[in-house]
Amino acid sequence: MSSRQALELAEERALDLVKISPNANPPVCKLMDYHKYMFELAKKEKEAKKNQKTVEIKEVWLSMTIDVGDLNVKAKQAYKFLTGGNKVKVSIRMRGRQNAHANLGIEVMNRFFELVKEVGVMEKKPLTEGRSIWMMLAPAK
Repeated sequence: MSSRQALELAEERALDLVKISPNANPPVCKLMDYHKYMFELAKKEKEAKKNQKTVEIKEVWLSMTIDVGDLNVKAKQAYKFLTGGNKVKVSIRMRGRQNAHANLGIEVMNRFFELVKEVGVMEKKPLTEGRSIWMMLAPAK
């Protein structure tokens, strides 16, 4: 139908004439209550946002000379973060002569992972960058 007829029909029914495909030949239009449509769309987006879970990255700092008890405390903290659905970044800052023995820091990281491996997976293996070593743990499925 012509655009004039469609517009008259929309006004007659107290609706809006919305162009669906304006570049088509002839243009495709739809009769609808546009404000109600936008309200429903906003409502759906709000509901989708409500159901989303944001993943945070928590950080746990270790030392190359960490003792067993302290390692267990840090592992318990990371365990809590992983069961909560967060990712955990485990970091070690090397100072002074520790830079020459980065392999010891990687061993500490591997011991730490052994303590939390039942709730987490190693997303990134221990990586040495300058004066720090870090790895990323993600919650197990």
